[in-house]
Amino acid sequence: MSQTHKKNARSKQLLYLGNQLSRKGRNLSTVEVLSGLLETEGYTVVSGSSRKNPAFRLLDMLYKVIKHRPQTDLLLIDTYSTSAFWYAYVISRLACVLKLDYIPILHGGNLPQRLKTHSKRCRHLFGRAKVNVAPSAWLMHHFQKAGYTNLTHIPNSIALEHYEFRQRQPLMPRLLWVRAFAQIYNPLLTLKTLQELLHTHPEASLSMVGPFKDESIDECRAYAEAHQLPVTFTGGMSKSAWIKYAADFDIFINTTNVDNMPVSVLEAMALGLPVVSTNVGGIPFLLEDEVDALLVDPGNAGDFTKAILKLLQDPDLARQLSITARQKVEHFDWQVVKGKWNAVISGER
Repeated sequence: MSQTHKKNARSKQLLYLGNQLSRKGRNLSTVEVLSGLLETEGYTVVSGSSRKNPAFRLLDMLYKVIKHRPQTDLLLIDTYSTSAFWYAYVISRLACVLKLDYIPILHGGNLPQRLKTHSKRCRHLFGRAKVNVAPSAWLMHHFQKAGYTNLTHIPNSIALEHYEFRQRQPLMPRLLWVRAFAQIYNPLLTLKTLQELLHTHPEASLSMVGPFKDESIDECRAYAEAHQLPVTFTGGMSKSAWIKYAADFDIFINTTNVDNMPVSVLEAMALGLPVVSTNVGGIPFLLEDEVDALLVDPGNAGDFTKAILKLLQDPDLARQLSITARQKVEHFDWQVVKGKWNAVISGER
């Protein structure tokens, strides 16, 4: 970065709002990761909120907008598609009243549906934004289709230096799943896949890493106990802890019914874990079947099991998927992506 750009960056203060709940047992969120990365670029970043209660969290976010408005040059808003959509909507309305430029960062896998069901409110939120940042080409496509032009594509990023690439040889049926326990991510399918895999590979095992968001964890525990499955439920882990933990596993599975551009999948690719994933939402825009992952239809344990068996029976395929996936994820390294953020924040996109 040039000295001139560094000076301009340090003069910018950003307010970044999202769910900072990793200390409350949730996964590390984008606002928690990206805030720190932006600070390394010289920006002053105020962020929030860590309030666990949804109503108090929204009030805290609104308070921060009002409190920090005089010093804030730009507001960043993590924008999801379920209940958290309304946080972004209400915050954006306040930003308009206060004449504060804002940028929604689009994360929700169900945002394309939200564009249809709440088109007027979406126009208020996304149409009046300085720019909308889409981490996936999939969301870019759907927003363009809906008529939005104030868009830019900046992929989710990881600091690749923290991810040691290692190929699994020989590949073993040690499965890893990393996601929050929520129905939309279909964690039960992971257990049904393990159950089928045990018929041919009785040594198979599974670990499911992630915080417990809804009753799906109770359903999974009950199913695992009823069928005596060799599975571990770790709960939430810090990023550094699960990266270290992943060294003991050989295949990463992503069973979700709704998805955009999951960072956990990028991390698995960076670590050298062959990925088997559903082909929903933004996944086919991120992964190519039999090139850098194996993709299957959602909701089918039989298809997942066949894909895992394919990896186990064809070590050359597993090795090539792992290598190609690592090469792809290098394009998502922060050292590559940060230039796009600097351009957006400075208004040069």
